[in-house]
Amino acid sequence: MEEKGEVYRVSGPVVTAEGIRPRMYDVVQVGKERLMGEVIGLDGNKSIIQVYEDTSGIRPGEEVTNTRAPLSVELGPGLLKSIYDGIQRPLTVLKDTMGDFIARGVSAPGLDHVKKWEFVPLVKTGDKVTAGQIIGKVQETKFLEHRIMVPPKTQGTIASIRPGSFTVDETIGTFSDGTPLKLMQKWPVRQGRPIKKRLMPDVPLITGQRILDTLFPVAKGGTAAIPGPFGSGKTVTQHQLSKWSDAEIVVYVGCGERGNEMTEVLTEFPHLQDPRTGAPLMDRTVLIANTSNMPVAAREASVYTGVTIAEYYRDQGWNVSLMADSTSRWAEAMREISSRLEEMPGEEGYPAYLAAKLSAFYERAGRVTTLSGHDASVTIVGAVSPPGGDFSEPVTQNTLRIVKVFWALDAKLAQRRHFPAINWLNSYSLYGGILDKWYAENVAPDWNRLRAWTMDLLQKEAELQEIVQLVGSDALPEEQQLLLEVGRQIREIFLQQNAYHEVDSFCPMKRQYQLLSAIKRFSEMSQHAMSVGVSLATIAAMKSKDALAKARFEKDFDGELANVLAQMDAEFSEAKK
Repeated sequence: MEEKGEVYRVSGPVVTAEGIRPRMYDVVQVGKERLMGEVIGLDGNKSIIQVYEDTSGIRPGEEVTNTRAPLSVELGPGLLKSIYDGIQRPLTVLKDTMGDFIARGVSAPGLDHVKKWEFVPLVKTGDKVTAGQIIGKVQETKFLEHRIMVPPKTQGTIASIRPGSFTVDETIGTFSDGTPLKLMQKWPVRQGRPIKKRLMPDVPLITGQRILDTLFPVAKGGTAAIPGPFGSGKTVTQHQLSKWSDAEIVVYVGCGERGNEMTEVLTEFPHLQDPRTGAPLMDRTVLIANTSNMPVAAREASVYTGVTIAEYYRDQGWNVSLMADSTSRWAEAMREISSRLEEMPGEEGYPAYLAAKLSAFYERAGRVTTLSGHDASVTIVGAVSPPGGDFSEPVTQNTLRIVKVFWALDAKLAQRRHFPAINWLNSYSLYGGILDKWYAENVAPDWNRLRAWTMDLLQKEAELQEIVQLVGSDALPEEQQLLLEVGRQIREIFLQQNAYHEVDSFCPMKRQYQLLSAIKRFSEMSQHAMSVGVSLATIAAMKSKDALAKARFEKDFDGELANVLAQMDAEFSEAKK
């Protein structure tokens, strides 16, 4: 039964109410327009509420209603291809009813409660089922089946179950104690969904982006951060990860981003083609849009909504990647709410519990054994937008203490049109050692030696570049000039990648290995040639190294690479005569 009180005080999105006795994080409805809010503090007989909508015009004395339930999302068929706001209101449905701007107090269910889905049961009457067990399936999109599960914390004997067309509200079966089974279940967003066991993150998330897969890999179920200043390519990098990574489901959370950036995502994603199936990428994507002009409190909820949807698909046995763009805006929302609560500020005004909140979010990533026995994962990639590109600010620093992969975007690389603008000297991945075995078994036995050689050479090249700034490259010995040339090849041929090129946009692991091996082969042959008296000028004039740069854009890469290597062998043989 609903409990009613009244507004005592209003401070922006923070409303204090009295006359109700809620629990922490209960959802309440405020004022005549029944604005949705969430209890975030209890002080004697007063309840502190963060309201997810604009509170203009709310005054003391207006009615407050306690729903006695936490903020929850609807989980079931129909989530894919949807575009939601931070509290799972479907924006496409609201746009059809009220135009481009959402009116206050409007609510709509997260799932379509009218559409019927064709349900195929996988269990029969009399079967004993446990929490999380898959009991049937629905074809949600052309290439992806939605697995219907027993809700967590529920188990029993199936008394009845039947195939047919059902809405998400209709009963598809019952337990022996009369508990109904439906296609839909609800789950509180701030609570992680249960699992059977956590697994080691020893399988990489293949992205097809050379600098990520080779030098700074992220594991399935891992965590990564992409900090970078404005215009350095955070959003395009996340688009590439969404499109090409070998995760079956993508959840993209636009958390407090500028409206024009979110518009790009909303207009581009429906037109992007899934390279694996040829179907629209949206067929395996859920978008959550919470732009910077939307109420600040809903921004805080949007990341929890996103990760709960990601965990739901993980529980079905899928690998999910969650893109949060950007966690800095989420932290700014926390800072604003904290200041209105008059809490003691921490560094740069952020709340003292900033690190704990970030940790709780990233901890929901992981590769797990689900309750149904599947090996599945949620990988979280969070963009960070430090003011002025200052990586020493609190959100970036606290994120780096938590995540295992750091892809540092560099404005100077972006200005030089080097994309992806990830600085290979500042970035790191702590999954390297864990993933070594997988790379050795699935790519090449000498993969890890090749990667170590590449990182070592790039480090030496950076040190030499500082000397070159002072004395020029001509003052260096020929061996060091060769090292600079090989370093340039790694940067321009291997690390640079064109996200908009038909072939170069995605680079399979085999091709990455072949390309890097070819550069190393050129380096070794050059060293040997110089040791028998061949000049660096002769080596630098060879046409094969330019042909290698063009080979990565060819559809028949294997054939083109074979021609380049043959040409390289011929040129070196000729030079040694």
